[in-house]
Amino acid sequence: MSDPYKNVHPYMVECAAEAARVARGVTAAQLGRATHCPDWDVRALVNHWVLYTSHGLEHRALRQQLSEELTGRDFTADPGWAQAYADQLDRAVAAWDDPAVWEGEVDLGMAKMPAAELASMIVKEMAVHGWDVATATGQESRISDGAARLVLDVVETHGDLYRQYDGFADRVDVPDDAPVFDRALASSGRNPRQTATSEADLGAE
Repeated sequence: MSDPYKNVHPYMVECAAEAARVARGVTAAQLGRATHCPDWDVRALVNHWVLYTSHGLEHRALRQQLSEELTGRDFTADPGWAQAYADQLDRAVAAWDDPAVWEGEVDLGMAKMPAAELASMIVKEMAVHGWDVATATGQESRISDGAARLVLDVVETHGDLYRQYDGFADRVDVPDDAPVFDRALASSGRNPRQTATSEADLGAE
């Protein structure tokens, strides 16, 4: 990646906006719905999504660790959580709007990772978990082919690592000519044709 700031930051902006849009479409009544993520209902999934793609994203740019208060917070307990998430996403994206932030490494505690690589992985989290939340709540998730190609590259590059920690299920077969984002989802162990149109799909609310 010759210039990650120029090549990735625009997709970070795009995927953050889409994540905020999906979040605003989640109702309080849907928080108890099941998702296809093992052992996670919508509430747990949203809390993970909010923590790592907004607070975590900003903290990584600032080279700071997440506090115990943040990691233990139920963001959905606040009726205005979706707007708070959108606002935090704006702060996080702004924190990465500096080419210098993309240089060097980020200390993750147990290991270090190149900042550009980590940022790309968090953009993947925005998009893929955004699709998870959208699917569980009967919404559609939409990203550009450019953003989808970035997500596919991250999924294929780090797929084995995610599976090692049970972050991805086994690949799902899709046609070679399937849309790029469908291929990214399938490579991460998700069925891109899955919907949440009935209780039978994802369980009762």
